[in-house]
Order: sequence, then C-alpha cells, then structure tokens
Amino acid sequence: MSSAWLLPEHIADVLPSEARRIEELRRAMLDMARGYGYELVMPPLLEYLESLLSGTGRELDLRTFKLVDQLSGRTMGVRADATPQVARIDAHLLNRQGVTRLCYCGPVLHTRPASLHSTREPLQFGAEIYGHGGLEADLEAQELALDCLQRAGMQELIIDLADARIVRALLDGVRLGQGVRDEVYAALAAKDTPTLRALSADFPAASREGLLALTSLYGGAEVLDEAERVLPRHEGIAAALRDLRWLSEHVRRAYPAVTVGFDLADLSGYAYYSGTRFAIYAAGCSDTLVRGGRYDEVGAVFGRNRPAAGFSADLKALVRMAQVDGVRAAIRAPWGEDAGLRAAVRRLREQGETVVCVLPGHEHEVQEFDCDRALVQSGGDWAVVPL
Repeated sequence: MSSAWLLPEHIADVLPSEARRIEELRRAMLDMARGYGYELVMPPLLEYLESLLSGTGRELDLRTFKLVDQLSGRTMGVRADATPQVARIDAHLLNRQGVTRLCYCGPVLHTRPASLHSTREPLQFGAEIYGHGGLEADLEAQELALDCLQRAGMQELIIDLADARIVRALLDGVRLGQGVRDEVYAALAAKDTPTLRALSADFPAASREGLLALTSLYGGAEVLDEAERVLPRHEGIAAALRDLRWLSEHVRRAYPAVTVGFDLADLSGYAYYSGTRFAIYAAGCSDTLVRGGRYDEVGAVFGRNRPAAGFSADLKALVRMAQVDGVRAAIRAPWGEDAGLRAAVRRLREQGETVVCVLPGHEHEVQEFDCDRALVQSGGDWAVVPL
C-alpha cells in the first residue's frame, strides 16, 4: 500500500528556494517580453479536445491528458502546450488585422516526461508574434529568446537553426502514410541513417539522397554551403537556406558571444512548425533551453491562417540548469509591540526590503533568507546595522 503523501512519477512539489527563483525568473521574463511590446494572456488549463488539439499533430495528442467534462459529457484535454491556445485567442478573441504580440506563462501537463529527469508539469513561458510573414518576426523571436535566457543567467549559449521547409521539399511528391512520415521524421531527428535508408528505399533517388544527406548537415556556417552543394535543386530548399543565412548573420552581429550553428535534420518538437526553427542550448548541457520558430499554419483550423512565429521554454528546467543560489538577503528584526519598531518594519518593507521578524522562542532557527543585517534600537530610534 502506497503512502498517501507520495506524488506520481515525474510530478513534484516546488519548495521555497526553488519556488522563489522560478517566480523571480517568471517576472523577469515577462518584463523582458513586455519591453518588446508583448501583451500577457492567460489561456485556460483545459479545453474541449477538438479545440485543444486541432492541427497540432499526433505527438501532442499522445502527450495530452484527457478527461470527460461532468457538465457537458464531452471529452476535454489538459493542455500540453499553450501555443495552439494562443493561436485561438489571436484568431477568435482578438481578431486583429495587424501585428499582434502575445506572451504567456503557466503550467502545462504531459502524459510522459520529455526526458529521464524532466517534470511532467512544466511551467511554460512563451511569446508569439502574429501577422507578419517576413523574417523580421523570426529574428525578433530569436532575439527575445536569447535576451530572456541571458536575463536568466545562462551563459555560453548556442543557437541551432533549421527549417521545416527543407524536409517538406524533399518529400514533395512522395506518397506517404502518416505513420511512415512520422517514422521518417523520428529517424531524421535521431540521425538514424540505417533506419532512414530502409524507410526511403522506394523513394525517388533525389528525395532519398537528400534525406540521407541531412543527417550529416550539422555544424557551423559551412553547413549552408554544403547543403547548397548536396541537396536537390528546389525553390523551397533554396529559400530556406537563404533565410537561414540571413538570420544567422543578424544573430551573430547582435550577439557576438552566442555560438550560431545549424542542424538541418532537427525536427524535434511539435508538428506545427512550417518554416525556420531554432533550438537554444548552453555549452556543456544537452537539454534544450528553448525551442521555437515559425508556425504559419497553427491558426488555420481556427479560420485565420495568419503568419506566426515564437518560442517557449520551461522555467522549472531553466532554474535547475542555471544553478543560481535561491538565498536572498534580508533584515532580521525582533518581534515587539513598540510603535517605533513596527513603524520601522513597515517602512523598510515599503522600500522593497525583506524583513523577517523573529518570533519569541525561535531566535536560532535557520531558513532560506540570508539575514545579513539587523534592525536594532539605538538611542531611542530603530536603525539597520550590518551583521
């Protein structure tokens, strides 16, 4: 018999120091997005399944918890990704004609963890820009993501660029069932050349050779030159490579400390990406910090096929990987009924200070606050002195 206090696998409470760091990061990243002109939205945690999963692909369906609504009898889903919800808000609730910038931060729930050490309840932060089909929107999403990660204290960042149009062009005209297509995408993402060779055995030669070439097209700027040499002549591929070159040049100029690379076989993430894609890592860390890109088709099922680009990140994972100390400086104050003491405590808190009043009998307890100063009485007045 299991203990009543045990939580499900990959579900955990967030304790004080970590919760403080997550909340501080949430505020900082929302402020950063606000500085770019993004408006905050708060989609619901669950929706009717047909709305929640429309146009998102099989992978998101498998990661979504489903339940029956006791009021309507219809099947509902707990969101595993907020991007389709934000697209719905843009399409139906705001219905603006021009550019719309939206950001959000809230929990999502996954049926399975993304990796061995991942939580099934990420705190997803994201930003989306709708209404502009040019590369300026793609670049803005990448710059905001990099700025947010730098604000989080992440260093030695690496951004890998890819483009979903390349694989689509290579599969253009190849008749595939969804199951085989998913296997091809999985083999590409894993760079599993033997499996990819077997799956593409009956493909046209140009498609098969192009797909196999993608598994080795990763690295620095030389990747784009090699891709132009070995991939088939196709306008979709040529446009994708031109766009990747333009984006990489702008990112390098704006962020000289960030390493820019390419992984043209990277198809990780959800199936709604339609153009440029990016993933950001920190040197020495294999886990992805941020994923994003262009997903112009995500709003089509809601009746407005608007250009869209953006990114998302799990703040819980970012805090864990940033390894920033959660302890914060504070002022220790005695508890008392003296009017001057109580007024001094209120005044300090109004100034933004953390003041921990030591309750009677608890003078030697240790907690997460680093009380480096004390409020003491001196000459009838209360003053802050260093400890």
